[in-house]
Amino acid sequence: MDDEKRISLRLPTELHACLVEAARADRRSLNSEILQLLEVALTTVDGDDQSP
Repeated sequence: MDDEKRISLRLPTELHACLVEAARADRRSLNSEILQLLEVALTTVDGDDQSP
């Protein structure tokens, strides 16, 4: 990434634990895991413009 922004993010303890475990399972840092999940979530599927 050429341009990055830092943010402070508050997460419920249980969600943080799930993210840490997912990152560990995928052999990624917590930051990389969150970025991957956000990129996947924000990638629109053909015709999918509805909120979950």
